[in-house]
Amino acid sequence: MATQKNEGEGSRTAAKQYNDATTRFAKSGKVAPAAAAAKKSLSSKSEAADLARAEAAGRRPAKSTGKPAKR
Repeated sequence: MATQKNEGEGSRTAAKQYNDATTRFAKSGKVAPAAAAAKKSLSSKSEAADLARAEAAGRRPAKSTGKPAKR
């Protein structure tokens, strides 16, 4: 296993991997079917409600423990 240099926050390696994967997906022809599946999910009342709850949970701030962060 090759040793990796810790790039810290803003990892260029991770950004490149993400960008490459995103480009491959965009060129794969799978975007339209994925968009259609997402649209179908929103048209189902129960799935739409589940998605709305998940989105709301994701937008809420993290709970504070009242303790300062460890460093």
